[in-house]
Amino acid sequence: MIHRRSFSRVLAAVLLCSAGLAASAQSLTVSAAASLSNVLKDLGARYEATRPGVKLQFNFAASGVLIQQIAQGAPVDLFISADEETMARGLEQKLLEPASRRDIASNQVVLITPAAGGVALRSLADLTGPAVQRIAVGKLATVPVGRYTKQSLEAAKLWTVLEPRLVHADSVRQVLDYVARGEVEAGFVYSTDAAVMPDKVRTVMRVDGHAPVRYPAAITTEGRQKAAAGEFLAFLLSPPAQAVLGQAGFGKP
Repeated sequence: MIHRRSFSRVLAAVLLCSAGLAASAQSLTVSAAASLSNVLKDLGARYEATRPGVKLQFNFAASGVLIQQIAQGAPVDLFISADEETMARGLEQKLLEPASRRDIASNQVVLITPAAGGVALRSLADLTGPAVQRIAVGKLATVPVGRYTKQSLEAAKLWTVLEPRLVHADSVRQVLDYVARGEVEAGFVYSTDAAVMPDKVRTVMRVDGHAPVRYPAAITTEGRQKAAAGEFLAFLLSPPAQAVLGQAGFGKP
């Protein structure tokens, strides 16, 4: 009897260990643009609810920072960028699987000001006025919205004159925070970011003159969960997930 009990305990321990390994094998790491943080958390919870044993781990930051992390060996299974340029860089460095690349959504750049006590702006040209001393933009090297902003301001022939007033942020959400706290007079974010804080920021206008804002996704070449990453990517393109993205203000891919 003693031997049987001992064997049962050992067997139980082995089964628990195996179960733990199986669960960890289903852990999927997704590195995604900061502007997707709210909607992907929502979609992730919905996805996990329909797939027992699958656990999503999200890492949100500026797209350029995320691709640098992957290049340095970060364990990532799926990458979602906020621009084509960063995706192209990842493909060129062979960090991503070319055949897996898909656009999952689109967006639009907008000019915002603090909701309370903000400067009255009606056009991009109004940013040159004396009341505007600080304008938050994403860092050009790593934050896609910063590059979109530069394209728009260059098209309006305002980049050079406004450059001394620019405050460079580490992500689009940091731009949003700067404006929401009134630390700058204006900032450039995506329309979906402005919608996150409707009581803190005011959308002045839609900004044109930049490349289309698209969110390309691709499975990483070194990821351990390629099949699971492909399944989650397919889910993001499914009608139910696209409906959630649409409700959050994102456009069709």
